Parts: sequence; C-alpha cells; structure tokens
Amino acid sequence: MILVAGATGLVGSAVCEKLAARGERVRALVRGASSAEKTAKLRACGAELVIGDLKDPASLATACRGADAVISTASSTLSREVGDSIETVDASGQLNLVKAAEAAGVQRFVFVSFRREPALPSPLGDAKAAVERALAGMNHTVIQANCFMEIWLSPMLGFDYMNGNVRMYGAGTKALSWVSAADVAGFCAVAVRHPAAARRMIEFGGPEALSPLEVVARFERIAGRKFHVEHVPESALRTQFENAGNSLEKSFAALMLSYALGNVMDTAAVAAEFGLKLTSVDEYARRVLAAGAAA
Repeated sequence: MILVAGATGLVGSAVCEKLAARGERVRALVRGASSAEKTAKLRACGAELVIGDLKDPASLATACRGADAVISTASSTLSREVGDSIETVDASGQLNLVKAAEAAGVQRFVFVSFRREPALPSPLGDAKAAVERALAGMNHTVIQANCFMEIWLSPMLGFDYMNGNVRMYGAGTKALSWVSAADVAGFCAVAVRHPAAARRMIEFGGPEALSPLEVVARFERIAGRKFHVEHVPESALRTQFENAGNSLEKSFAALMLSYALGNVMDTAAVAAEFGLKLTSVDEYARRVLAAGAAA
C-alpha cells in the first residue's frame, strides 16, 4: 500500500493515477473539504481515500497504518484552507507525516522538493530543507524538481500563451531546465519501488535548458504569432524579496529571483537510469495551445 499526500494536487493526483494504472494499492490522503470533483477522480482511478490533514498528527497515524511507502507532494503554496501556511503545512505538517511514517514502519518515503539558491533563503526553502534532514534516517528519495511548466509557463504566473502576453521575471536570458509536473509524477511513481532511488537526493529537470526568452520564441513559432513580453526588473524582485511581509510573499519572491538567475540541471543520466521519457517545452507548448484553441 502506497500513501500519497497531496493527492488532490497537480502532481499528487497524477501520481495516484500512475500507481493505480500499474496495479499498486493506493491510499490518497484527502481533507474533508476537498473538492468533490477531485475526490471522485481519485476514486475512479482506484485509489482508497482516507480523510486526514498534515496539521493533525492523529489522522496521519491512521493514514500511515498498513502502508509500506509514502509519497508526499503536498504544499500550501498553490492551494490553502483556513489554518494553512508554509509553517503549518510545508514545515511542521510534513514533519508530522515523516514522524507518522517512521512510527508505522513505512519502508520508503518519496518527497518532492526543489533545489534552493543559497543566497536566497526563504521560509519555503527552509521548510523543504528541514524535511530533507528529517528523512535522513529513513529509506528515502528526495526529488529536487526544477520549475514546473504547468505553473511557470501558464497564465497563473503571467505566461498567457493564448493571448500572447508574457510577464517575465528578470531579463529572461538565464536558462532553466523546465520540467513537466506529469514527468515529476512519473518519476515519483518509479522511484518509490526502484532500488537505485533508495537513500538519494536527485535533481530533476526537463530534457533541455532554455532561457525564458527562448521559451517565448518556441511558443511564437508554434503559435505562428508574436508575443508581447513585459519584464519585471531583477531590482524590483530583490526589493520585493527584501520587503516581503509574510512567509508566502518571501518564498514566492525567492522563487521569482531564482527564475531570473537561472537553474540548469542535466537530467539525461537520471532519465536513462530510470527509463523516463521527458516532456520538452515544444511538446508542452503544442499541447496547451491546442487545448486552448479547442476550448
């Protein structure tokens, strides 16, 4: 039995589907207030639902009972309920889950994290680092993922591909290894049972490193039209980082500055080792532009 925390999220829901499709017994940790549409989708793929909350250790003890592995993709950064914050979910909540997994005798713990820029400390980065340290005594796999295409190259963060308007953080000249959330989910599903992933921290990006300006050029070529690009100066991002009023603002400012500074990972060896096919920016662009045109 594999327990998936963050099961209603972008990565977690895909993890549940991939595990169930290969015949694994999947237990999805959901909250009482979770969307009926999302929980129905989890049930449809064959997942067993268990009600719990990372802020409630007793519910995690119940959720972990009988599980031999845990995959955690949960975060408060994109989806929050009352009482959720980086401190209560990404920090103490994830640590609650690690403790519950240890107490239940869980044999493997896969945790989705990201590579931090040492010069840009943030509450989210500190939370991820604390969980990584807590996992050191367990048979773990930490996946340090690069920027998700589905988030950073979407209208959510100013990449409005259907209307051809892009908000770019910094000059847009530094390359990043953009990765698909679906590929991160696929790697989680593989890593949880793969001996070579045991007791490892693995950086995970996409198949090529492209600057934001190069990404826009790819979209323009595929869409057959020019995009309007608006730059948020790096100086403005640094001011936002220094003056952030709360942990979420501080963390997003750090992430946007990291984007501006670039984040290149060579994932070719990892993809070969674990038999993974990685989604390119071109493939992502064709898919979202076609979906948008059909909507």
